[in-house]
Amino acid sequence: MARKVSIRFAARSSKGFSLIELVTVVGIVAVLMGLGATSFRYITNSNRISAEINGLLGDLQYARAEAMKEGRTVTVCASADGATCTGTPVWTGGWIVFSDPTNIGTLDPGETLLRVQKPLANGDTLQDAGGAIAAVTFNRAGFAVNLPGLANALTLHDSTASSSWTRCLSITSAGMMAAQTHVTTESCL
Repeated sequence: MARKVSIRFAARSSKGFSLIELVTVVGIVAVLMGLGATSFRYITNSNRISAEINGLLGDLQYARAEAMKEGRTVTVCASADGATCTGTPVWTGGWIVFSDPTNIGTLDPGETLLRVQKPLANGDTLQDAGGAIAAVTFNRAGFAVNLPGLANALTLHDSTASSSWTRCLSITSAGMMAAQTHVTTESCL
């Protein structure tokens, strides 16, 4: 008789899930998805912002290296169309790197366009809070010759302007550059 009960019990428990079990599993999955989505947003935002500021840092370092290698000035300037400098301290529309032997900070006919950077994504903004850095020109010694002060910075914000996403790119007249995170929404300097 004991044998029949165990067979009957095994057959009875393999019919499926109860409604309570199903609701519990769906609830647990929903909580895990909610936590995962928040973490995923943080990671994607952080990676995008870092890539954007590092893109400008890399182009500035490239321009400095080209200026020293070629023995002539190289300029990086804000550009909205990928072909001309805007003349404004807003770098959100992208930037260009070009050989600038005339040292006037604008791309003239006959000057070599070295790199073009596309506009920033998702409403991100990159600009000089002081309103003075529309272009950075490196001379053959690697010095940034057209900066208004000894230390300058461009600030990158995401569309929310949250300090957790703010990045700063500092540039000195000696040609030293560094990208870093920032803890307030004020100026990077």
